Amino acid sequence: MTQHINAIDDNLVAPVTFGVWMQHVQTTMEAALSAFLPAADIVPTRLHEAMRYAVLDGGKRVRPLLVFAAGELFDAPVAMLQRSAAAVEMIHAYSLVHDDMPCMDDDALRRGKPTVHVQFDEATALLVGDALQSQAFVVLSASVEDADGIAVDIAPLRQIAMLRLLAQASGAAGMCGGQAIDLDSVGLHLSLDALELMHRLKTGALLRASVLLGAISGKTLSLAETNALETYSTAIGLAFQVVDDILDATADSATLGKTAGKDAADNKPTYVSILGLPESQALAEKLRNDAHAAVAPFGDKARRLRELADLIVQRKA
Repeated sequence: MTQHINAIDDNLVAPVTFGVWMQHVQTTMEAALSAFLPAADIVPTRLHEAMRYAVLDGGKRVRPLLVFAAGELFDAPVAMLQRSAAAVEMIHAYSLVHDDMPCMDDDALRRGKPTVHVQFDEATALLVGDALQSQAFVVLSASVEDADGIAVDIAPLRQIAMLRLLAQASGAAGMCGGQAIDLDSVGLHLSLDALELMHRLKTGALLRASVLLGAISGKTLSLAETNALETYSTAIGLAFQVVDDILDATADSATLGKTAGKDAADNKPTYVSILGLPESQALAEKLRNDAHAAVAPFGDKARRLRELADLIVQRKA
C-alpha cells in the first residue's frame, strides 16, 4: 500500500474518480478494521464474534471516508489514517448497537441484517458497545507503523489531542449527550434551534471528529485551517441528519437497511416534522453549498471533501 492516499496503487494514476477512491478506502478499512478487532476464536469468543458482527461487512463507512478525505489535505500517512478511521468507526458502531437496543430505539434491523441484540442477546449487545468503545482508544493510542513495518512519527502531544478529540465527541458533550436529548424529546415539540443542537451533538460531533482526526493525522492545524474544517463539519453534520429525516419519511426499509418510518411511529421530532419535506430538502441543499464554500480555500486538495458533501446530501439510503 502506498504511503499517501492521493495515489491508490502503482497501477493507478491520480487523480482517480470519486467512486474508485471511495471503494478503495472502504476496502482498505474493511481489512484494517478486521485486523484491529479481536479475532473471533479468542476467548471470550461470543463477545468477539459479536463485536466483529457489529462492525464488519456493513455500512457506507462515511466517517472513515471523511478521515481519509481530510487527511488528503495534508498528505497524512495511510497507517495513521487507518487507525484514526478505525477508531471513529468503532465508536460509531458501538453507538448503533446501543441505539438499537430495547431500552433505546428497540430496532430489529441494521445495515440490512438483524441488530446485535436480536442476533445474539441484550447482555451481549451491551458488552459489545462497551468493548468497541474501549477498543477505539486502544487503536488510536497505539504506536503506528506503515505497511513495511517502519514507525510513523507522530508527536505525543498531537496523539493525546486526537484521543481527547474522540473522547469529547463520543461523550456527554457529544454523541451521548445528543442521544440523551433525543430520548428526552420523544413526543415533545422542539424548536428548530433545539433540534439543531440535539443533532450537532448526536450526529455532528462524531462527523466533526472524523474530519479533524483525518487532518490532524497529517499535521498540527493552524487556526484558519481549523475554522474552515469546523465550518465544513457543522454543515455536513446537519445535512446528514436532515437527509436521514427525509429518507426516514420517504424511503422503504429494504432501501434503507433499517426500519423506515420509525421516527414518525415513535413520535420523534425531525426536520421533516418541523419544516416539512420541501423545506427540509432545500435546507439540505443549502448546507451542501455551505460545506463546499468552507473548504474552497484548500483548492483541489479538498475535492474529496466536496464530493463527500455531495454524497451525504444526494444519497438514497
